[in-house]
Amino acid sequence: MPKRHLVLVGLMGAGKTTVGKRCAEQLGRPLVDTDELVVDVAGIPFDELWAAEGEAGFRARERIAVADAAASPAPLVIACGGGAVLDPYNRRALRASGFVVWLEADPTVLASRLHGDDSRPLLAEGDRASTLTRLAALRAPAYEDAADVTVETDGRSVDEVVERVLEEFQSCNV
Repeated sequence: MPKRHLVLVGLMGAGKTTVGKRCAEQLGRPLVDTDELVVDVAGIPFDELWAAEGEAGFRARERIAVADAAASPAPLVIACGGGAVLDPYNRRALRASGFVVWLEADPTVLASRLHGDDSRPLLAEGDRASTLTRLAALRAPAYEDAADVTVETDGRSVDEVVERVLEEFQSCNV
């Protein structure tokens, strides 16, 4: 069993938290969701934090959360916020301490998964599929730079994605 962290990255709706919970259970490790960590440390709900500090404030807090998770001496499963990999420092910290899996899905699939979810400020206005397509194009180079492997989630059940992620993780030999 690898001693490194298992790190999940990808756009919102890709399944990082859901897959992360199942992987953590199967590996017997804690799950750290960096978005939840930011909110816990801030002591206020996500929407209030975003409204008060904007994306720049959130990203500054996110950098600290990623650094803290990556520095854990105990092996973790880390589910990163969708934009965490935009920061080169975060990419380096995650690659240095973990095996990074990019959960990738078509933006139209992500939009359907997020239907009715009003908790995503980046999706608050406009067509969700168009916004996710734009974010996918902007973020793809950062995901590629961060990831050791990519796991497609389109057309796969959560169990199938978890199985594939764990196969990749256990074959990484680190």
